[in-house]
Amino acid sequence: MHSLLERIKAGTLWDFHGGIHPADNKLQSSQSPVVDAGLPPRLIIPLRQHAGHAGDLLVQVGDKVKKGQPLTRYAKGRVVPVHASTSGTITEIGNHTVAHPSGLGDLCVILTPDGEDEWGERNGKADYWNLERGELLERIQQAGVAGLGGAVFPTHSKLDGRGQLTEILIVNGLECEPYITTDDRLMQQYADEIMDGIRVLKHLLKPKLTLIGVEDNKPEAITELTRHATDEDVLVKTVPTKYPSGGAKQTIELLTGRQVPKGGRAVDIGIMVLNVATVFAIKRAIIDGEPLIERIVTLTGDSFKKPGNAWVRLGTPVRWLLQRFELQPEADQRVIMGGPMMGFTLPHAMVPVVKATNCLLAPTQAELPAPGPEQACIRCSACADACPASLLPQELYWYSKAKEYDKAEKLNLMDCIECGACAWVCPSEIPLVQYYKIAKDDIREARAEAEKAERAKQRFEAKQARFEREKAAREARHAEAAAQRRQAMTAAGGEDPVAAALARIKAKQDAPITAIAATGEGVPDNSAVIAAREARKREAEARRAAKLAESANSETAAAAQSAEAVDPSSDPKKAAIAAALARAKAKKAAQAGDSAEPVTAEAVAAPAVDVDQQKAEVDPKKAAIAAAIARAKAKKAEASGEPVSAANSAVADAGSQGDAPSAASEAVDPKKAAIAAAIARAKAKKAAQQGDSAEGDLTANTGTSESAATQSDAPSAASEAVDPKKAAIAAAIARAKAKKLAQQGDSVGAEDAEIKPAASAETRDVAVAKSEVNTSQSDTTESEAVDPKKAAIAAAIARAKAKKLAQQSASTSAEVESAGTQVESAGTESERAPAEPMQSDAASSEQPLAVTAAPEASAPAADAPVDPKKAAIAAAVARAKAKKLAAEAARAAETAAEDAPSADRTTTR
Repeated sequence: MHSLLERIKAGTLWDFHGGIHPADNKLQSSQSPVVDAGLPPRLIIPLRQHAGHAGDLLVQVGDKVKKGQPLTRYAKGRVVPVHASTSGTITEIGNHTVAHPSGLGDLCVILTPDGEDEWGERNGKADYWNLERGELLERIQQAGVAGLGGAVFPTHSKLDGRGQLTEILIVNGLECEPYITTDDRLMQQYADEIMDGIRVLKHLLKPKLTLIGVEDNKPEAITELTRHATDEDVLVKTVPTKYPSGGAKQTIELLTGRQVPKGGRAVDIGIMVLNVATVFAIKRAIIDGEPLIERIVTLTGDSFKKPGNAWVRLGTPVRWLLQRFELQPEADQRVIMGGPMMGFTLPHAMVPVVKATNCLLAPTQAELPAPGPEQACIRCSACADACPASLLPQELYWYSKAKEYDKAEKLNLMDCIECGACAWVCPSEIPLVQYYKIAKDDIREARAEAEKAERAKQRFEAKQARFEREKAAREARHAEAAAQRRQAMTAAGGEDPVAAALARIKAKQDAPITAIAATGEGVPDNSAVIAAREARKREAEARRAAKLAESANSETAAAAQSAEAVDPSSDPKKAAIAAALARAKAKKAAQAGDSAEPVTAEAVAAPAVDVDQQKAEVDPKKAAIAAAIARAKAKKAEASGEPVSAANSAVADAGSQGDAPSAASEAVDPKKAAIAAAIARAKAKKAAQQGDSAEGDLTANTGTSESAATQSDAPSAASEAVDPKKAAIAAAIARAKAKKLAQQGDSVGAEDAEIKPAASAETRDVAVAKSEVNTSQSDTTESEAVDPKKAAIAAAIARAKAKKLAQQSASTSAEVESAGTQVESAGTESERAPAEPMQSDAASSEQPLAVTAAPEASAPAADAPVDPKKAAIAAAVARAKAKKLAAEAARAAETAAEDAPSADRTTTR
C-alpha cells in the first residue's frame, strides 16, 4: 500500500477496460450559476427515497410542521428519515406516482407550504472533532443523508462497519454522464464547504490519503478545488474524459489501479468512494445541523428556454419546475430524469423530485432521437469492447431474454453497472440494459423468496424445538407430581397402587413360564400342561356326548310316538318312516340276541368294538360316506351271486365304518355329494316303482317288498304318466331293475337253504324298510319337483338331521345309522344299476349282461377319489343320453302309460 500511495502522489493514473466518448453537452448548463428554484404551492414527499425500507410515519393529516422537521422515524439498519422541505400543513397522506422506471405509486405525504419557510430546531456541531464516531454516524442518519450520485445508499450504513478500515478516501467529482453539471457547479461554487465535509470524513474514517477525482472537461471546478485543498493528504486528481469513468469501480481503477473483487465492495480493499454532493450534505448535517431537504438539479435540453442548475426542494412537482424554467414543449415531449445514458423517461410530469434526482432532461426529437425498432443481434462484439466491467453483453442478452438466469449469473450478470455503453454502441439498437435490469430484478425477487422460505423453515424448526422442550418439561412435571403422590401414599401407610398393579401384571405374565419345568437337556417340559389340556378335552367330549345321547333318545321316542299315532291311510310317508324305524329297532334287537350263529357273532363282535372306538374319533359325516362305499361293495358282491347273510351284512357294515377315515379323506364335499345322491335316489325309486307296476314277472319276495312302495306312490305315478318322455325313461329303468331283481332272486334262492329263517326274515324286513323309506323320499321329491333346488336342500337337511341323531346316541344311534345307510345304499344300487343300460340301449330289455355289469362298473368308481365337478359332468352327459333315448322309446312309453293304471290297481288290491 505504501508503494501505491507513493505512485498516486507522484501523479500516476491508470485506465479501465472499454468505455465510450459520447457528446457531453455540458456547456448548456454549466456556464450559469446555481439559482433557487423557489417554493412550489404543493410538495409531494415520498417516504422512501433511499435504498432500504421506509421509516414509520410521525405525522398525520392536519399536522403543522416546520422546515427540516422529520416526517418519519429512523431505525437501525438501512432506514433513514425524510423531512419537511418547508413549513406548512400536512393535507394528505396516500399513494402517488413516484420517480421510478416502473411508474408505480408509493406512500407520500402531501405538504401545503405556509410561505413562512420557518426552520425547526437545528443542532449543528462546528467542533465535530469532539464527537464520538457513533454520534457522528447517528447525526448523518438523522439528517437523512444518502448517496446522491444515483445509488442513494444510506451513507451512515456505508461509513459504518468496515469503513473504519479505509486507507484511501475518494471523493468522486468526475460526473461523466452527458448533460449533467450538478457536481461541476457544486465544486465551482461550494468548494470550501466540500473541503469541510472532507475533513469531517477524515476525522471519521482516518484515511491515509484523500483523492478528489475530476474530469479534465471541468477546468473551473479543478481550479476551485485545488485552491481550497490545502491539506497535505488531500490531492485533486484530473483524469481524461471517458464514459463511464464516474462509476465507483471505474473511478477506483482510474485513480489507484486496483480492481474491486467480484461480488465484493470497495471497502474490502480499503477504499471508500463518496460522491461530492454526498460530502457536501454531510458537511451541512454535521456542522450546520441541516437535514437533506434540497439538492442541485440540472435542467437542460433544447426544449428549455433557460437551461441551468437550481436548488430544488425535495418533493417539488416536476411540472411546476418545468414551468418555472420556461419549458417550451413540442409534440410528444419527453422528460428524462437523469442523463441520456442511465436516466429513464417519466410517465407524466406530476412526479416529485427526490434525493436521486440530479437532472431533468427535456431534449427535442432532433437533439436526441428516439431509439429505433429492435433488430437481431449481428454478433459484432462492439458491446463487449465497450463494456467497462469486462462482461459479455451479447451472451447476457441471450440468457436474459430466454430467462435462463442461472447461466446469466454464471456470466456475472450482477456485476453489470447498467451504464448503457453496450446499448449506445449496438448497431441493432437492442435495449440491452433493459433486459439486464429485468433479469436482475427477477433474480433478486427469487432470492428474496428463497430467503423468506428459509426464514420460515427456521421459524418452524424453532417452533418444533420449543414444542419438544415444552413437552419434555410437561412430562417431567407430571412424573414429578406422580412420584410425589406415590411418596405421600406410601408415607400414609398405603401401598403404591401403580407398583402393585405392575407387580400383578408381571406375576400373571411370569406364571405360565414358571409353571413349566425343564428337562435334563434344558428344553421346557410341557407334559403336565398337555395332560391337563387333554383331560379338559375328554371331559368336554363326555359332556357333549351325554347331552347328544339324551337329546337323541328324546327325539327317537317322540318319533316313535308320532309314528304310532299316524294313520297309514291318511299319511303314507310318515307311516313308511315309522315302519322303517320299527324294523331298524327289531333288527337291533335281533342282533343283540344270540339268534345268529356263534361264529358269525364272534366275527362281528371284534369289528364292532373297533367301530365304536373309531366313531368316537372320526368325523360322523366322513364315517357315513365311508360306510356307504363299503355297503356298495357288499351289494356288488351280493349282486354277483355270493350268498349274503345278516351276519355278513353286519360285518360289512362294521368294516365300512372302520374304513371311514381313509374314504372320508378322499371326499371333496360330502354335503354336495349327499344332496346329489338323494336327488338321484329319489328319481331312481320313482322309476323303479313305475317299472314294478309295469312288469309282472317279479318274484314273490320282490313283489312283497315293492308293494308298499307302489301303494304309497300310486297317485304320484299316475300324475306323471301324462309326460311321454318321462314315462319312456321310467319304463326303461323299470325293465332294467326287473331284470336285475330277477337275477338277484335266482342267486339268493340258490343259497336260501343255508340261511337261517331269522336272518331271512330280517333281510326281508330291511328290504321293506328300504323300499318304504325311499318311497317317502321319492314322494317328497315329486311333490317339490317345481323347485329342484329347494327339494335338494330339504333332502340334505333331512339326512343331516338323521346323521346327527346317529351321532347323539352311542348304542341306539349306531344301529339306526346302519339301517339308514343300508336304505340309502339300496337306493344308490337301484340308481347305479340302470345307468349303464340307459347309456347303451334304454329302450331294450333283452340285455341282462349289461344290467348285471352295472354294479361291477360302479364299484371301482366308489373306491376311487370322488371329484364333484367330474361327477356333475358325467351326470349331465348321462341325462343328455337318456333324453335322446327317450325320443326313440316313444312307443314303449305309450304302452307303459296304458299298463300303469292296471298295475297300480292290481297292487292296490
